[in-house]
Amino acid sequence: MNVRRRHISAAALAAVTALGLGGLTACSSDSSAAGSTDKFDVVASFYPMAFLAEQIGGEHVNVTSLTQPGQEPHDLEISAKQTAQLQDSDAALYLKGLQPTVDEAIGQSEVKTKIDAATLTSLESHASESGGHEDEHAHEDEHGHEDEDHGHDHEHEEGQDPHVWLDPVKYAEVAEGVGKAFEKADPDHAADYKKNTAALVGKLNALDEKFETGLADRRTGVFITTHAAFGHLAERYGLTEEAISGLDPESEPSGARVKELQQTAKADGVTTVFYETLVSDRTAKTLAADAGLRTDVLDPVEGITDDSRGDDYFQVMEANLAALQKALGAK
Repeated sequence: MNVRRRHISAAALAAVTALGLGGLTACSSDSSAAGSTDKFDVVASFYPMAFLAEQIGGEHVNVTSLTQPGQEPHDLEISAKQTAQLQDSDAALYLKGLQPTVDEAIGQSEVKTKIDAATLTSLESHASESGGHEDEHAHEDEHGHEDEDHGHDHEHEEGQDPHVWLDPVKYAEVAEGVGKAFEKADPDHAADYKKNTAALVGKLNALDEKFETGLADRRTGVFITTHAAFGHLAERYGLTEEAISGLDPESEPSGARVKELQQTAKADGVTTVFYETLVSDRTAKTLAADAGLRTDVLDPVEGITDDSRGDDYFQVMEANLAALQKALGAK
């Protein structure tokens, strides 16, 4: 199997902007409450990390997201206020390599517990220099699961795919690591963190089974997306993602790439070009129109908005499964 894409571009650290600390709070409606409550205060980098903290922490945590709902997380420019608030938090939960300004701020902060999700599971590069089309099942074992290594203390390297939360199995590995970190940092509530983590992992395992069963009998295994967010999901279920852009959702495809995708769509029986709600759909719709294909949403679950097909991670992922089943001709 092969996921064809361009290498991720080096993200420039932009000048500090005047963003306020936005977003999600599990147990407080005050988005500036990080570090100021009597609970275990967690600053999360963006929605998938905040969701883990909320699910695992339950009533014992106050979760604040650095990325506001509807904001494209790759483009986040962290403010001086947010950087200062990190210092007062009990823990920071982030995914190194996805948001450079967050990486820098957390790295320079004195927050007591720093949890990098990239060290809790394995990250692979799904890029191909030649764009060759390998057998879509080449890396798949009898369950569709590649060999897993739980000793993941490596640094995130350029070119590796950080979108691990779109693979329920890898997301479960991250959840287990986050749960252990919470237990260590806040031992008074360790039993509840352990229980909540087990419940979340159980739900993620059930989601994995739904994807495996739902995509097992399909007409094609190739799908086209706006940007290369779904490499881990494709790897898990023996699919091939053809990305218009690379890991950077704002990069523009070359004319040669567009022509290649049109040829691939015809050769592999692709019916649909997927786009996402937080990034412009212009290129996807242009490609679809030129190739006579449909368009649909495949959500990378980087944030929940009114346009999301669900209210949380699980609902949106099940909507993604339904969209893939339709596009791939799954029975």
